[in-house]
Amino acid sequence: MQLDKEIQKWTILKEEDVSPSPWFPVLKHTVKLANGKIIDDYYYSPMGDVVQVLAITKNSEAVLVKQYKHGIGQVLIEVPGGMQQKNKTIIESALNELEEETGIKASPGQLISLGKIANNPTKLNQVTYGFIMFDAEFNSVQKLDTTEDIVILTKPAPDVLKMAINGEIWATDSLNFILKAALAYPDIFELDKR
Repeated sequence: MQLDKEIQKWTILKEEDVSPSPWFPVLKHTVKLANGKIIDDYYYSPMGDVVQVLAITKNSEAVLVKQYKHGIGQVLIEVPGGMQQKNKTIIESALNELEEETGIKASPGQLISLGKIANNPTKLNQVTYGFIMFDAEFNSVQKLDTTEDIVILTKPAPDVLKMAINGEIWATDSLNFILKAALAYPDIFELDKR
């Protein structure tokens, strides 16, 4: 057993774009592993980064979205968010996605980082950045993309935590950020009453 071994990155020897469409980028790599072995057909997808904002109202209600997700073929409850937008920073994209999906317009200073997660780092080059904001207000209008049909849900934060625990909310990134928020802000989610 090697406990203090330094892990080495793979070396990319060749990269080929084999994307079937701009909507689903796929790259084929020929890589050299740290042990010298060559793998000539390693496929992965550079999907781009994602942002999510868990908005909490003045009444300690969390704002969620319910929408159909074609990749899994189901309607899911999630934290509002979306892909990082072209030529926009993570923060700008987070603010835009929050307003587009929920009609909540916020400022950069209202976003508090919950960190980042990687859903499937073996096959996806995609990081999801999570934020929480407090005193959220519905002060704008939804501006949905063509593929979006979204119902906005507001639920007391403790109920949202229960929904995450009992499996009603099960999209990986949403689940992670709700749990991280509950640990970071236990009073909002009433962890002290459990």
